[in-house]
Amino acid sequence: MAVPKRKHSNSRSGKRRSHDRLTARQLQSCPKCGTPGPTHTVCANCGQYMGRVMVETEE
Repeated sequence: MAVPKRKHSNSRSGKRRSHDRLTARQLQSCPKCGTPGPTHTVCANCGQYMGRVMVETEE
């Protein structure tokens, strides 16, 4: 079985892990009510998606 001959330095490990960070969710405002929310989801405030009512909300 192959075994590393030397330890990888902290710098080398850090370079490898540089892309493992978390990214923030993309938010966009609803065209009808203007509340920010994640893209490609039904609006939690008015219940619309792609200009159509998907969920009936009490107003």
